[in-house]
Formats: sequence, structure tokens, C-alpha cells
Amino acid sequence: MPAACESVLEDIEDIVSAEDLKPHDRQFVRRNVFPKVRKRNSQKNIQTDDEPPSDSIIPGVQKIWIRTWGCSHNNSDGEYMAGQLAAYGYTITDNSAEADLWLLNSCTVKNPAEDHFRNSIKKAQEGKKKVVLAGCVPQAQPRQEYLKGLSIIGVQQIDRVVEVVEETIKGHSVRLLGQKKDNGKRLGGARLDLPKIRKNPLIEIISINTGCLNACTYCKTKHARGDLASYPIEELVDRAKQSFQEGVCEIWLTSEDTGAYGRDIGTDLPKLLWKLVEVIPEGAMLRLGMTNPPYILEHLEEMAKILSHPRVYAFLHIPVQSASDSVLMDMKREYCVADFKQVVDFLKEKVPGITIATDIICGFPGETDEDFQETMKLVELYRFPSLFINQFYPRPGTPAAKMPQVPAAVKKQRTKDLSQLFHSYSPYDHKVGERQRVLVTEESFDSNYYVAHNPFYEQVLVPKDPLLMGKMVEVDIYEAGKHFMKGQPVSDARVHTASINRPLAKGEVSGLTEEAQENTAVFP
Repeated sequence: MPAACESVLEDIEDIVSAEDLKPHDRQFVRRNVFPKVRKRNSQKNIQTDDEPPSDSIIPGVQKIWIRTWGCSHNNSDGEYMAGQLAAYGYTITDNSAEADLWLLNSCTVKNPAEDHFRNSIKKAQEGKKKVVLAGCVPQAQPRQEYLKGLSIIGVQQIDRVVEVVEETIKGHSVRLLGQKKDNGKRLGGARLDLPKIRKNPLIEIISINTGCLNACTYCKTKHARGDLASYPIEELVDRAKQSFQEGVCEIWLTSEDTGAYGRDIGTDLPKLLWKLVEVIPEGAMLRLGMTNPPYILEHLEEMAKILSHPRVYAFLHIPVQSASDSVLMDMKREYCVADFKQVVDFLKEKVPGITIATDIICGFPGETDEDFQETMKLVELYRFPSLFINQFYPRPGTPAAKMPQVPAAVKKQRTKDLSQLFHSYSPYDHKVGERQRVLVTEESFDSNYYVAHNPFYEQVLVPKDPLLMGKMVEVDIYEAGKHFMKGQPVSDARVHTASINRPLAKGEVSGLTEEAQENTAVFP
């Protein structure tokens, strides 16, 4: 078999025989392969650049660099792919230069994210790296010219990443883009009990469903993730239990729309959340991901009770996108501004102090000055402490890309105006002097502090004391900034440790036996 082939195989079964190990078997069993030592050229200073034939390359011994863009769902997929590859024997490295293969896990929400993805492909090729592509960009548009001849692992096929990487290292181009189905019914995706390497060993990201029920005219993610497909409650609860047993103290629930969870399998989000609350240990917390207004409206009473629970962050991310009903109609958002206000007002009344985060798109096609001013008024009214401001980018293949566009200069100015409004108020100044309970889970970007969150998922910076990491402590707030507060731990306060067991080490694979862990290569 030649070292490389030009043709693209639609499915890996075209080159993998029935006798070969399947992904599930490969997670825990490695073949004993003893490579022969190649004799060095007897003549000094003479090197051969020819690659060995594909049938002589030993899979499972190479170094792999993984780069992920985008949402927490995408990050969870990246963690699962890293875990499976490490479990099979590959070394996951943070050093892209020393890697033999780059696994690029893409985001299709905005043009800049895809530009970074495209540039990374080019850089990999210039560096003679093997490349495997994942995420929403190749899933949505696998036939783009710059993806030609490259291996692709689809968003619902991440449990087969070992196979795709193995064949790519041999020089083959493989594409797996199919959907997971059971008796013709679409599933949420790969199994939740696959090995994974958590980026942060204290935080478990659980995708509760994939896809959504909407058809927003600007959204490219829908082309990749498809219609709603939810995981059963018992599988999600089992995953949470396993996470806590591995030292996790914070769980993030994620999906394209958490509020739509369960509609395809005869259940709903509150039922899932109440089951999860039962298994959260003292000192641990749960954070709910993004939900669109239409589906949360039906469960406001129950959601208020759940968000008031001491082990659930009083935090909800509800994207409004625009405060103009005409713009929302053009976006096909399936709600009006009054619906959004009803959700926010109700939760603010029933869950005092709740943090509401939202998204705004500036310069959507057809947005008038009057429309934009309505959005400015909404932000001024609620003064959202967390606001994601996005200048509109037309994504190829979406209906919004074909609509008459707002001039670039106008979009830029509106984005600037909204950003100035957002930075004109300080959401945390009034909290200086408070005593708060916080959970410490991360290190700050500048490495000067540890990052904690209070019950409203507001960021609190605390001193870098290793004894605090993974603990719930009381702090006195002594300073506030635009996006954070600073707290000093109370000396005589009780410290809660949520962990049933010690957290996994950075790079350690979740879900493996101790024997398998010993054979696993981790981050250097």
C-alpha cells in the first residue's frame, strides 16, 4: 500500500477490516508492538528525508497537539477526543512544534473563528504536520476547497477519533460525518462514559443534548449540530456521579440550547436538574448553560426553585440578540422582547441577586437606527453584568447572508456604542464589604490570583494559596472591577471540600482503571 493516496474515503470501514479492534476495545487494551531498530547510515552527515511506507508506521506512539475553538460543548468534545487518544497510547502535548499530528477542533459561529482555523491548517501543512479536522466547520461544509484531501471527524463521531488519527498518520485521508442513530432515531452523540482529559480537573463539562429546535437565519451551527437530540437522564446522572468520584467540584451543563432538553425523548430540563441536584455533594456546584427564551418560559416556576438551590449557581445565560421585534422576526428567533423581559423579571423577583447574562448582535441585516436604540435601552434598563457583544458576520449558506447588509462602518459604530454603554456602569461596586461564599476552581490569566465564583457565578479573585484550590471558602470583598471582585479569605471560617477523592492530575485520563492509567501518556 502506498504511503499516501489522493482519493478521499467516505468511511473508515473502507480500509479497516472486521478483524481489527474497535474503538471501545482500544480504550483499555493496547497491543504489544516492539519496533525494530533502524540501522543508522554508516556515512556521516548523510540523511534521508523519505518517509517510511505506511505499513511500517506504528500507531499509538506519536505526539498529538489539540486546539479547540468555540463553546463549552466543543471543549467537551475536545476533552473526549484527547482522552481516547491518550488511553490508546498517544502523547497529548501542549507543544505544537513537537507534535506529529495536529487535531484542530473548529467553531463555525463567526468568521474570525473560522479564519483562525483555516490559518492553523495552513501552518500545519507548512510545518509538514499530519492534520485531522473536527468540530462544526468541516461538519457543516466538508467540501470547502481548503479542506480538500484532509481527514475529518464529525461532531457525532468523536468516539472513533483513534481510528481516524491512526489512518491519517499512515497517510490516508478519512472522513466520518455520519449521525448516531438507534432504530432510526437520532442520538445525542457519542457515549458519555468515554475516556476524557479534562482541561481543568476540577470542572466537568457535560453535553446534555446536541442540536436545537430553532432555525435562526444567521446560525451556521445548526448546519453542523442538526436537530435536537437529548441524552437520557440516567446517563447524565451517571456521568455526574463519576465526575464527583474523580475529584470534580463543579459541573457545567452545556448544549446549543439547554432549555429545549428532553423534548425529543419525553422529558424536560427541570426533571433532569432535580435528579442531578440529588447527587451533588456538599461544597460542589452546578452551572446551567445557555437557554433560549421560548423554552424556559414554560418552566419558570420550577427553574426559579432550582436556581435558588444552594448547590446550583443562581446564573442563567439567555441570549436576547436584539430588542427589536422586527429584527427578531427576521432572525426567526421565535420570541418577542416581551417574552425575554418576562423571563428576566420573573427570575429577578423569585431568585434575588441572580446573574442574567445575554448576547447582542449588532448590525443584523435590516436593523435600523431605531431598532438599535431599542437594544441600547434594554441594556440600560437591565445593566447586564455579563454581556456578549457580537458584530454581525454573514455566514456562508445561511439565509441572513443573502439579506441586504448593514454597511460595515455602521455595524462597527453600533458595536462600539454598545460596548461604551456596557463599560459605563460598574455592576459590583456595591458589593465591596460583603462576606461571600466562593468556590475556587481556576488560576487567573495573569497567574497572579486564583479564580473563584460566588453563588451568583460572579468572578472573585483570591490569593494564590494552594490550600484553597477546589475548596469552598468564605471571603471578605475588598475591591471591585468591571468583571471581577477581589476577596480575602476569612481566617476562622469553615472550608468545604467537595471532592470524594483527590482530583485527577492535569492530563490524567478520566474513566480508566489504575492499570490503564499507568500506560497512559499525559501532558508533559
